[in-house]
Amino acid sequence: MSTASAIPAAQNAPIVRTDSAGVTELMLNDPDKYNTLSREVLDAMLTNLAEIAGDKHVRVVVIAARGQAFCSGHNLKQMRAHRDHAYYEQLLADCSSMMQRIVTLPQPVIAKVQGIATAAGCQLVASCDLAVAGQRARFATNGINNGLFCATPAVAVSRTIARKHALEMLLTGDFIDAERAAAIGLINRVVPDDELNASVDALAQALAAKSQYALRLGKDSFYRQLNEPLDAAYRSASNDLVCNLMSPDGREGVDAFIEKREPSWDND
Repeated sequence: MSTASAIPAAQNAPIVRTDSAGVTELMLNDPDKYNTLSREVLDAMLTNLAEIAGDKHVRVVVIAARGQAFCSGHNLKQMRAHRDHAYYEQLLADCSSMMQRIVTLPQPVIAKVQGIATAAGCQLVASCDLAVAGQRARFATNGINNGLFCATPAVAVSRTIARKHALEMLLTGDFIDAERAAAIGLINRVVPDDELNASVDALAQALAAKSQYALRLGKDSFYRQLNEPLDAAYRSASNDLVCNLMSPDGREGVDAFIEKREPSWDND
C-alpha cells in the first residue's frame, strides 16, 4: 500500500484513494491546512465511502492522512466565510452522515493516526472501528478553547470511551498523548512513528485474510446489539450466529477446525 510520503504533491485531490490486495486506503490530502474536514473533503469522503460500500473487492479500509496532522477538525476559515445557519446545518449533517457511514460500512475501517487529531478529527478516529497511532500523535476535543463545545465529536467520543474520560476531554480541551489515548480506549495501540505504516499494513492484511462474510456480519451484529436491551441483543446475536454457522464460510471454518487444516474462505 502507498504510504503518506509516497503520495506525489501533484495529486491535489482532497482524498487520494489507493487499492492494494483487498485493502483500500483513503488519504486526507490537504496537509497545508492540517487536513481539515472542508466542504471538499466531506464531499470526497462521502463519495468514496458510498463506492466502497458496494465494492466486494474491498475487504478493509484504512483512513490515513498526508503531512504532520491527521485531521484538525472542521475548516473554521471556510465556516466563517459562510456564516449562515442553513450552511452550518448542512455541513454538520453531511459530516455526521460521513461518520455514520464509516460505522455502517460493511468493511472494517482502521484509522492510521500519524499526527494531531483534534475536534472533528478526534471524532473521525473515534468513528473508525480500529485505530493505530504513532508515538507523536496527539488527541483533543479542543473546541471549548474557542468557545465552541465539541457537541458532534462528543457523540462518537462518548460512545468509544468512558463518560468521565470523554467529559474531561470535552470540557478542558486538553491534549492527550497517544499512550493516554490507548489507555482510555480511544485507540487500540501505539507504535513507533517509523513503524506506523508497517503496523497498520499488517493489521489490515490480517483482517483481509479472514472470512469476509464473517467480518461483515460481525461488524453489523456488534454495532446493532449495542443499541438493544440485553434480551433483544442476545436474540439478535443468536440469530446472527445461526446465520454464520449455516453459511458456506461458517461450515468451512468448522470443518477445517475439526479436520486440522487451514480454511478456504469464499472471499471472491
